[in-house]
Amino acid sequence: MTTIALHRRRILFSRLMLTLTGIAAFVVVVPLLLIFYYLVTAGAQALNLDFFTQLPAPAGEAGGGMANALLGTFLLVFYAGLMGIPIAVGAGVYLAEAGNTKLGTFVRFIADVMNGTPSIVTGIFVWAWVVLMMGRFSLLAGSVALAVMLLPMVTRTTEEMVRLVPRELKEGGMALGFTRWRTTLGVVLPAARSGILTGILVALARIAGETAPLLFTAFGNPFWEWRLNEPISALPLLIYQYAISPYDDWHRQAWAAALVLIGLVLAISLVARFLIRNPYR
Repeated sequence: MTTIALHRRRILFSRLMLTLTGIAAFVVVVPLLLIFYYLVTAGAQALNLDFFTQLPAPAGEAGGGMANALLGTFLLVFYAGLMGIPIAVGAGVYLAEAGNTKLGTFVRFIADVMNGTPSIVTGIFVWAWVVLMMGRFSLLAGSVALAVMLLPMVTRTTEEMVRLVPRELKEGGMALGFTRWRTTLGVVLPAARSGILTGILVALARIAGETAPLLFTAFGNPFWEWRLNEPISALPLLIYQYAISPYDDWHRQAWAAALVLIGLVLAISLVARFLIRNPYR
């Protein structure tokens, strides 16, 4: 085979593979766009000021909103992040800096197992250890369940981001006389900050849409609530409750809540993508 023929064959093969990957990307993206289009067409009609400011209407009555669920989702994610992020980032840094020990291997294995654990199993676990101990469903129990789901994701992301920091930066910090822990805090973490923050945002976006753990922990509440020891509502819980109800107005509001939830996740994902594009900003 001549050089020209071999070159043409490589070009044809490259074009074929590019075409196939383009088709695969199209097959993946189109269903997502169709889902988003259907959410917009089905949920936009129920979005109004009352949806964001009013409490849910009694069963069978039209109107009302999901203001308490919006507040509940924010509080659940906030407290879950408050409990889980410091532990997860610390564990990730440990795995990256000193993870070759038996303890590091064990922690990494547990994080991988937790990543693959179904969310409903996490909910049952927290129900057994927190809800039964407190004797009630609560905001605290729901936050603990979401924090447990957040831990492995942020831990593994932090580990990978810290490992990507050039070794020369660490050696430079040590050469200036810094101790190892001070080099990690003052040099390594700032260099990996963008990637770590991206992983945190992605994890928060994921737990914001979880329903199964909250059914066993937060349970739901039709009124305003912000106390840690009381049941609380959330958008995923109301979407589930409204979707299985026999009322058409509740169905419309469920679509609207799904649209708001998807919009929230999309906004967080866009922020994460922006941070990825500026890793050393």
